[in-house]
Amino acid sequence: MTKCSRCPCQLLYAIIILLLALQFFETGLHFPSRQERMIHDYYNAETAVMVSPHGIRKKMAKGDTSFLLVDLRSQQEYEQEHIIGAVNVPAYSDPNHSAYGEIDRMVGSFRDLEERYPNRQLIAYCYSIPCMTGRKIGKILADHGIYVKSLGVGWNEWRYFWTMWNHQHEWQDTNVEDYVISGPEPGTPKIDPDYISPCIEGAFDC
Repeated sequence: MTKCSRCPCQLLYAIIILLLALQFFETGLHFPSRQERMIHDYYNAETAVMVSPHGIRKKMAKGDTSFLLVDLRSQQEYEQEHIIGAVNVPAYSDPNHSAYGEIDRMVGSFRDLEERYPNRQLIAYCYSIPCMTGRKIGKILADHGIYVKSLGVGWNEWRYFWTMWNHQHEWQDTNVEDYVISGPEPGTPKIDPDYISPCIEGAFDC
C-alpha cells in the first residue's frame, strides 16, 4: 500500500475527530477528570450497595417480602435481640471473637439463603455504621459470586439510636420495640395499613 492510498483514511479520521471536538465544544460537554470519575463511581457504588433503614421500615409496614435481613453478629447476641424478620449468619463465634476464617461456613450459609429465598434481596447488617464486619463479609461473598447489600445502619443505631435516623415528626409515632424481637426465630414484622412512609415515591424512593 502506497502512502497516497492511505491519505483518504487519514483524512476521514481527521474529519471524525474534528466533528467530535465540535460536538463537545457546542454542547458544553467535557471529558471527566480522574477526580470526577472517582466521584461518579463512588455514588454508583453507594446507591448500588447501601439500603436505607427507612426503606426497610416502609417494606415491613407494607408486608413486603422482597428482601431478607441477615444479622452478622454472634448467635448469642442475635438471640438476645435482633431486628425483627432478620436471620442469623454469625461472623462472630461469641461477642468478643470473630469467625472471619470460617469462610466455607458463611459462604455456604448465604448460598442456602439464596436457594431458600430465591426472589429476595439479601441485606446484611452488623454492629454499627463504622463496623467493618459487613464490609469484610460482603467482600468475601462477592469473591465467591454472592452479592449482598448493606443496611445503612447497624444494630446499635437501629436499636439504641432510633431518633438518629428517623425524622423528628416520627419520634412519637414509632416505637423501636415494634421493630425488634428476642429469641432464635426471625419473627414477623407487623403490617401497618395506616403507615405513612417518610420516603418520596418514585425514582428517589428510599
